[in-house]
Amino acid sequence: MPNEGSKNTVGQTKIKLWVDVLIFIVFLIAMEPHTSGLAIHEWLTLSVMAAMIVHLLLSWDWITEITSRFLGKLGTQNRINYILNWLLFIDGTLIMISGILISEVAIPALGVKLPLGFAWRRLHDMSANIFLVLLGLHTALHWGWVVTTFNKYLVQPIMKLASAKQKKDASL
Repeated sequence: MPNEGSKNTVGQTKIKLWVDVLIFIVFLIAMEPHTSGLAIHEWLTLSVMAAMIVHLLLSWDWITEITSRFLGKLGTQNRINYILNWLLFIDGTLIMISGILISEVAIPALGVKLPLGFAWRRLHDMSANIFLVLLGLHTALHWGWVVTTFNKYLVQPIMKLASAKQKKDASL
């Protein structure tokens, strides 16, 4: 999806692609802590905060540009995307805070003891479910970018390698 205000370089785009893939995979694993185990769930989600910060920094030009133009002239898709991104940020923050407050493995391993709270667990579960819906919408809005970027930086290089190998094998 071409974004108004986006000034990513090729390197930034590649990094953003792999950071986004990492965040998506971690979220899928973390969505079901009964399968992955609570320790993996907690440590993975704490560590993905760094990846989310990288994602935000790589998108910073777009964020500042759209923020400055939000109330003025701005395409509908960018306006929807901007609102959706804020909802993801707010909901992700709720997930992280409530997750830290209900942590049974990671935070206690760091020597921090927190009182148990049923309300935090409900907020955590509800926020995670809302995040899943928001992430689906976010992915749908960016599907064109995902397909184009995967094609450009993954599929095409693999095809070139395969083609070069076929040519080399044919010449032998």
